[in-house]
Amino acid sequence: MELIKNLKENTLIKNLFLAFLATMFLAVSSKIKIPFWPVPMTMQTFVVMLIGILFGWKLGLFTVSLYLMEGIAGLPVFAGTPEKGMGIVYFTGPTMGYLLGFLVTVYLTGFLKFDNNFLKNFVKLCFAVSFIYLFGLLWLGSLIGWNKPIFELGAQPFLLAELFKVLILTILIPKISRFKF
Repeated sequence: MELIKNLKENTLIKNLFLAFLATMFLAVSSKIKIPFWPVPMTMQTFVVMLIGILFGWKLGLFTVSLYLMEGIAGLPVFAGTPEKGMGIVYFTGPTMGYLLGFLVTVYLTGFLKFDNNFLKNFVKLCFAVSFIYLFGLLWLGSLIGWNKPIFELGAQPFLLAELFKVLILTILIPKISRFKF
């Protein structure tokens, strides 16, 4: 019984360490950006999917939730922080829907099974990442008004880069799948 207890404690410590490291990686990826308005283009979507693939849905969901809590608490982990505000004020701005979409995307990439089928993996990743844009566009439309060109502002400029990120991950899946935690 003592051995099982120690293994569980070690797993908890390992998972907390991995989650913390991944939130730092996610924060760094938010700073790699091309400025757009009202939402910047970053590498976060790539990292969110990578976390789901490597960690699975449970640890992945915990990790992204921890990241969002860090940002809401005022740590400068989001793309526009600290220059465009911090904490809950920044979180409830134009990017909130996208940030909430991270939760669905990490869940799906952690839940879906990936194999060596390139086309299936590509489609699964496109499906998973689409929820970031769905939530983002819904929030953006409610925030700035549906009379604005929401799709042109909140999705269209990012789609080509997003397809490229999905393509890179699809190519890497056979190599990174062996490192699952």
